[in-house]
Amino acid sequence: MNGLMVVGFAIVFFTAAYLVYGRWLVRTWGIDVDAKTPAHEFEDGKDYSPASRFTVFADQFSSIAGAGPITGPIIAAMFGWLPALLWLLVGGVFFGAVQDFTALYASVKNQGKSMGLLIEQYVGKTGRRLFLLFCWLFTLLVIAAFADIVANTFNGFAKDGSLAVPNASAASISMLYIFVAMGFGFFIRKFQPKEGVKLAVGFVLFLAMMTAGIAFPMYFDATVWRYVVFGYCFIASVLPMWLLMQPRDYLSSFLLLGMLAGAVIGVLVANPTINMPAFVGFEVNGLSLFPILFITIACGAVSGFHSLVSSGTSSKTVNNEKDMLSVGYGAMLVESLLGVVALVIVCSAASDGVLPQGTPFQTFAGAVGGFFMMFGLPQHVAVCFMTMCVSALAMTTIDSVARIGRMSLQELFAADEGEEQNAVAKFFSNNYVSTAVTLLLAYLLCLAGYMNIWPLFGAANQLLSALVLIALAVFLRTTGRKGWMLYVPMTFMFLVTMSALVLSVMGIYTKLGTGDFVFMVDGLQLILALALMTLAVMVVKHCGKELISGRVEDDEEESKEPVAGM
Repeated sequence: MNGLMVVGFAIVFFTAAYLVYGRWLVRTWGIDVDAKTPAHEFEDGKDYSPASRFTVFADQFSSIAGAGPITGPIIAAMFGWLPALLWLLVGGVFFGAVQDFTALYASVKNQGKSMGLLIEQYVGKTGRRLFLLFCWLFTLLVIAAFADIVANTFNGFAKDGSLAVPNASAASISMLYIFVAMGFGFFIRKFQPKEGVKLAVGFVLFLAMMTAGIAFPMYFDATVWRYVVFGYCFIASVLPMWLLMQPRDYLSSFLLLGMLAGAVIGVLVANPTINMPAFVGFEVNGLSLFPILFITIACGAVSGFHSLVSSGTSSKTVNNEKDMLSVGYGAMLVESLLGVVALVIVCSAASDGVLPQGTPFQTFAGAVGGFFMMFGLPQHVAVCFMTMCVSALAMTTIDSVARIGRMSLQELFAADEGEEQNAVAKFFSNNYVSTAVTLLLAYLLCLAGYMNIWPLFGAANQLLSALVLIALAVFLRTTGRKGWMLYVPMTFMFLVTMSALVLSVMGIYTKLGTGDFVFMVDGLQLILALALMTLAVMVVKHCGKELISGRVEDDEEESKEPVAGM
């Protein structure tokens, strides 16, 4: 199969989906271009801060595009390239992009409220507490997994003790990103430059950081970098959005879009042939296509984490309601395209139906680095650039998740309307305390290692998407909007993820009989898995009651006005 044809078809398919299905959702639910968005209504210079469409898009895309859209499709290729491709296309358009856009839409229409507070408004206080507890536990897994990825990526020493120059250079560039981003944030805040000027300044800063980072690498081991990463997460969680996260994500978008552009152009120039069979079988290496395929490919198709970004941070920075389609729906389609490109590149590097040795990202990075070398970029620079890309993918995820985890814990302890917080609730509602508690527990999980955390993270992530979809279906029905397009995705994802979690629990129990059970690794995962499953069933129970009841509010009707030109 020709890889260029697959990528070309994906581009056409995603573009058509955006123009047809995405705009149809806008017309069906309606937006108001004259409405005052939460970013303007509650602007506080911290969480609520209006930004341009591209800035919010960059923040959304950088936050949701973790290592998932690269690693997931490559791992899932063991079943053949066709099942993975179909799930990326169908899942991305009808599952993931719909979830991300609806979560953003519902939040913007409700004062920028997070998913937890939206559930309270449309489902009830008990549903809110259950969902927030689920979300908070989930953020611990995300922070732990991605922090370990970043720390090992930055490790300046190879196993034999030699210097790992690309890793050290990527670490140096990433540290520069933090401080330069803060300066860039002050520049934007003070001078409010036009989009073209901001783009030009950002690109110059990007080139300067790449040059300086490659010239002055930082050599520390993974343990040191683990401390640094968690320290950065603490700072990113408590500082205003405009000061660090927004400008950093904006600058990181040059890396992410550059990597995607290099991969797509490389496929166009090299015109590779896919050397993997279209379909291998329903069971491979003892793993069944259902549910493994749909758990393995998360971020490129549908990811519950995305909804937390849409409602937790992006909804508080949207400048105009007309920006929601490109931010919510568009960013997800770009991520799905990245998953398709990763699938094509690695399957093209296969030999006689066998994928290359090494981790998925090592294979992907090597192939894309080769494309950059085709364009005249020196090998050392190409490798450093690709190494920095994987760290940027992870760093822009964990800083958002740390902030979301902090907010989830605060909302969990928030007093009900008309009541006063007690001393304990006030203590845990403090920005610094809630951040410290979240990061401390995530750090303990991080010690188990990324490979031990990822399976549970994947299942929990997809289960979160099922819970979010059913909650959003309640919002749509309660406000008199059509929501049938969410029914199949929410049902399918719930069945898939509960099946996967049951298999995970059975696997951990098996270790008890063999003597391989380690509490800090397996015990914590078992406790989390059982807690997540229990909470999920309780959330579905509460949301399901509201969805069946069909309670409709009339005060939302005035906001359902279609807008031309979308």
